[in-house]
Amino acid sequence: MSFFSLDWSVPENISFLTTTRNGGVSKSPFDQFNLAFHVNDDSKHVIANRALLHNQLPAKAIWLAQIHSNKVIEITADSDLNLIEAADALYTKEKNIPLAIMTADCLPIFLTDIDGTQVGAIHAGWRGLSAGIIESTLACFSGEMSNITACFGPAIGPDHFEVGEDVVAAFSQMNIPYLQAFKATKRGKYLANIFLLAQLILNKFGITCIANQQLCTFSQSDLFYSYRRENLTGRMASIIWITQ
Repeated sequence: MSFFSLDWSVPENISFLTTTRNGGVSKSPFDQFNLAFHVNDDSKHVIANRALLHNQLPAKAIWLAQIHSNKVIEITADSDLNLIEAADALYTKEKNIPLAIMTADCLPIFLTDIDGTQVGAIHAGWRGLSAGIIESTLACFSGEMSNITACFGPAIGPDHFEVGEDVVAAFSQMNIPYLQAFKATKRGKYLANIFLLAQLILNKFGITCIANQQLCTFSQSDLFYSYRRENLTGRMASIIWITQ
């Protein structure tokens, strides 16, 4: 298995990683390190790939059934860690509990505070962003919003994310300068910048410390899965946890 190293300055007790598509046992079109059961990959291969991943973590990751919603699950000392809930973000103050988000074009977002006492992981597609998944996750955090730092993982880039008028309209209800994130095309569509949309939402809450390498899943087929590019494909994982 292989990881992609994201450039994000965080407290020493915060660990995070993003997997690539390489180094696992899944066969084409899921080659190689698919971590999702719901894409019709051979379940034995997914189990083997997750075992490889969990060997690199302090405990088994917490997974979600992602539904493009604004629902957040808070993991506490009393949580059933084997329960897979329908939601699109995870939050915890507990130590050594890896929070996992799966993506293949949607934007994975990591959050932590500057003291390293709380972390969040968000699956942010356009539906989740427009529904308020960032806002719902931030509501879990205690302390000043300006003390939160964020990191964007790989997602579909602004040159490849073509959307319709309905997507533009979905963001028109939000109190952000959303139009700058959309570029009209000659086909009557728009190119959307999902990185910028997420940044604008975070900025609204005073969060300006954002690591954003704008890694494009669509254009980097050697590293990342892309649903838009391949349709039938696997999923990467972005995982964050507090070590101590």
